[in-house]
Amino acid sequence: MEPVLCVRAIEKTFSGADGACPALAGISFDIAPREIVCLMGPSGCGKSTLLRIIAGLDYADRGSLHMATDNNGGTARTAMVFQEHALFPWLSVYDNIVYGLRLSAQRVPEDEVARRAEALLALTRLSGFSRSLPHQLSGGMKQRAAVARALAGEPPVVLMDEPFSALDPFTRRELEDEVLRIRSDLKTTFLIVSHNPEEAVYLADRIIVLSPRPARVAAEIPVRLPFPRNPADPAFLKIREEVTRAVLGAE
Repeated sequence: MEPVLCVRAIEKTFSGADGACPALAGISFDIAPREIVCLMGPSGCGKSTLLRIIAGLDYADRGSLHMATDNNGGTARTAMVFQEHALFPWLSVYDNIVYGLRLSAQRVPEDEVARRAEALLALTRLSGFSRSLPHQLSGGMKQRAAVARALAGEPPVVLMDEPFSALDPFTRRELEDEVLRIRSDLKTTFLIVSHNPEEAVYLADRIIVLSPRPARVAAEIPVRLPFPRNPADPAFLKIREEVTRAVLGAE
């Protein structure tokens, strides 16, 4: 099966008052359709920088990215979910979700905009809050709305930068289950930056561990456990320990 995303030898160096600061030093990996990949590594190693490059929010000095073609023969797109929900506070949940569609150069017809919005509100269990403003929502609901907005453009790849790190453990688990359900229902591919080994093992088909800056791929750990996964399962705990050792070893 053709990868939906190919990352090849990505390099990035930042310039500052103290001189050049290499961030990424030849990062390469592939992601298959419908795969969930978690990106881990020491704090400050360049995970978010790499995600921003893949999203088109930053550029690489060297290397290449290749996305599979979409159903219309064009290049497939990505969507980004940030650590903070980044919803527009003056717009309702519904209007936040459809904001990108109404700006889209594809000129999505309004009836299709409404169809997608209603489907995503149902998928993320926000149908009863479509007219609510962000300040009227809980933290978990805000992140669900942010996920719905990312999915509105029907991207084959969703990028998530520590999307649940600010949430309590119970809400975090609820939203992790949402990601798994969305992957199953919409056949979406996810690349998720995480600092949490348990979260990574709970979600991922594969975990990529980066070294300290300048970051390289230090390890790739497959997670061959059936879903739903039980964090108390000895097999789960064994992989979680392997991931923890890989990240600490990378430091």
